[in-house]
Amino acid sequence: MHTFERLFIYQKANEFNLLVRSFLRDEKIDYSTENQLRRASLSIVLNIAEGSSRMSDKDSRRFYIMSRGSVLESAAILILLNAEKSIERKLYISLYEKSEALSRILYKMIRDLA
Repeated sequence: MHTFERLFIYQKANEFNLLVRSFLRDEKIDYSTENQLRRASLSIVLNIAEGSSRMSDKDSRRFYIMSRGSVLESAAILILLNAEKSIERKLYISLYEKSEALSRILYKMIRDLA
């Protein structure tokens, strides 16, 4: 098992990504929005994994900042989908709350590496 797989933030980000991918598999939304949400949610996970492998706090911090940016990008897309009524309200709330939790955890990690 790789070290990043043991990280709480990685596990939560992976869970978020899998929920997003499941939603995208089941729903018909426009290609560009679907593609952007898929890439943003995957980027959260990948940047956490890559950041955990860096040899300096400064370098790790940079990847966690990118990961947090992808969390906020995902949240913005979810807000749009909710406004369009392209996502079930209950799922939207669940994903939005998960994005808030991810953002808070990543913020603390970034702050602690400053």
